[in-house]
Amino acid sequence: MVAEPHRNHPMSNIEIGNLNQLHWLWLVGIVASMALIAVARNQRAALRFASREMLSRVIPQFSWTRQLTTRLLLTASLVVLVVCLTDMRWGEVEREVPQRGIEVMFLLDVSRSMLAEDVAPNRLERAKQMIKDTIDEMAGDRVGLTVFSGEARQRIPLTNHYADFKQTLDEVTPEDLYRGGSRLGDALTEANNGFHGKTNRQKAIVLISDGEDQDSSPLEVANRIHKDERVRIVTIGLGDSNEGARIPINDRQGKRYLEYEGQQVWSKLNGEILQQIAEQTEGIYIPAETKQVPMADVYNGYLAKMEQSELETATINAYEARYQWFCCIALLLLLTEIFVATRYQ
Repeated sequence: MVAEPHRNHPMSNIEIGNLNQLHWLWLVGIVASMALIAVARNQRAALRFASREMLSRVIPQFSWTRQLTTRLLLTASLVVLVVCLTDMRWGEVEREVPQRGIEVMFLLDVSRSMLAEDVAPNRLERAKQMIKDTIDEMAGDRVGLTVFSGEARQRIPLTNHYADFKQTLDEVTPEDLYRGGSRLGDALTEANNGFHGKTNRQKAIVLISDGEDQDSSPLEVANRIHKDERVRIVTIGLGDSNEGARIPINDRQGKRYLEYEGQQVWSKLNGEILQQIAEQTEGIYIPAETKQVPMADVYNGYLAKMEQSELETATINAYEARYQWFCCIALLLLLTEIFVATRYQ
């Protein structure tokens, strides 16, 4: 259903969808310059054979003004067509748009252990790519991002603007949080707080981590979230579960490795806790370890099969497309150019 448009003046709000299309104006400028140069050259060539008075007698229908006018009309029509390409809109209206899909909160471990390079280029960058691969399969689902280490913070609220989501995801680093460590329980609580209360929507948390935890009771939190909010948790374990890997530190001294009491710290995947979280919340555990995982299969094989409920109808403000006006003006200018050019022929 489309609501009645606002009664504001139609030019009070203007939206331009493709401003970069204005770069075609340089081409219009070249065409206009060549047309004017052609008129000037024709004029000089004609005046070599006869004066202006003689030309008007020999060719009474000939007119320099008409030639200049036709070129200007052609140039104006091209300018208007370029403006048409910018997708200019005005005249705001409200539309009610029903939305369907699920809500997925990605819970990303950004602790320093995620910088371990047993996964190329490191665990954190691999996790980011897995999230992007999942989003590439989505259409209409809402996604959010919560990051955690020794503390947790919602980085991106639920949204379906996937391009903006990916751009912000690229900027995530361990420095986003001040407290080191890894507290899975606190992270699950914060991720669950990112959902929009008790609704009939299907919700899922996709936890990507190496499974390290510092006594934050993640199993108890996961059980409570699933029981109270019906949230399912998909867990993905990254890292070598056998030998593990050292944690790199890059500073002014160059690349070195994290040490504790004079010994280098080695980080291993703790898949057991991640598997228990998934099993107790009707989710799935994916032991990615150091392997590539086709996230398209994860989404289509599990997340997409969750019952998709119709989300609340969203009221959005939109502007009416006005490109038809510019097309009509351009056509009118072209027809005028043809009429002027052929008026005395």
